[in-house]
Amino acid sequence: MAQARLTGLMDRAQQLFPGLLVAAVIALASEFIAEHYGAPAILLALLFGMAMNFLSAEEKTKPGIAFGSKTVLRLGVALLGVRITTEVLSVLGVQTILLVVSGTILTIGFGLVASRFFGFKYRFAFLSSGAVAICGASAAMAIAAILPKDERSEERLIFTVVGVTLLSTVAMITYPILTDLFQLDHRTTGIFIGATIHDVAQVVGAGFSVSEETGNVATLVKLLRVLMLAPIVLVASLVIRSMARSAEVGEGRPPLVPLFVMGFIVLAVLSSLGWLPASVTAFASAASRWLLLTAIAAVGMKTMPKDIANVGASAALFLVAETVFLAVYILIGLTLLPGL
Repeated sequence: MAQARLTGLMDRAQQLFPGLLVAAVIALASEFIAEHYGAPAILLALLFGMAMNFLSAEEKTKPGIAFGSKTVLRLGVALLGVRITTEVLSVLGVQTILLVVSGTILTIGFGLVASRFFGFKYRFAFLSSGAVAICGASAAMAIAAILPKDERSEERLIFTVVGVTLLSTVAMITYPILTDLFQLDHRTTGIFIGATIHDVAQVVGAGFSVSEETGNVATLVKLLRVLMLAPIVLVASLVIRSMARSAEVGEGRPPLVPLFVMGFIVLAVLSSLGWLPASVTAFASAASRWLLLTAIAAVGMKTMPKDIANVGASAALFLVAETVFLAVYILIGLTLLPGL
């Protein structure tokens, strides 16, 4: 029995290896170029993957690419939990936490309501607003993992990842200028940057371009938004499960609590309690980044470039509207609540 199981695992590994190897090489190349030229690694991995989309039809690489775009993705999201610490809650204060949390929830609500005017259904509305409100591409991939699948699932995910990454890059450049125009102090600027820019890398870039204090505060605020990922995905999965019908989903109702969400929560609790050694936390955090880069490369290889254009200009305007809503809400909150 054990020998048969081992043989089965070896056969499965041999099937997955070629596709995963290609995705991993793309991830490595993306990280190398990002470190030397300053471009977002997640966007490079996506674009390089799309350039090699022909491999998703090859019998040797197809299983590994499919595995990378689903299982590797979920494992990477689960490992994000190690970034959560009690320092986030103790340093920021109650008012800041309430402002950031309310901004996250209201942005998702805005997306779900405004989607009707843009002609989108709840799947794209939740995917895009969750990415804008929480943590950009990572949130998009986590949310995509729980949404019912259809023929346009991949192109919606790709479009959202590209959109929020580009908007994050624009915000990294423009938001420090905006906060200077409003004469915000360094701490308040950090709160604004951390609460509004989508991706972690751009938050760090924008924050530390102002000052070290701004960068540190922005990073903590961003981690608070990352902390919102698990409860929001958990609640959404329960709602989707209650709505799902076997005829619509094709695979029956989704699990009560996705395993990767449980993994995120467990790791977040262990990290917050200080039960994880620093070496384990550092390794898991780095592993999460590499797994997500590999996963997005695999997603890119499953997508035809023309599929992104099919989403349309209205989707781009929708993403911009969600981004502007979040920025305006946080800016108003910081104005009305001085001394945060």
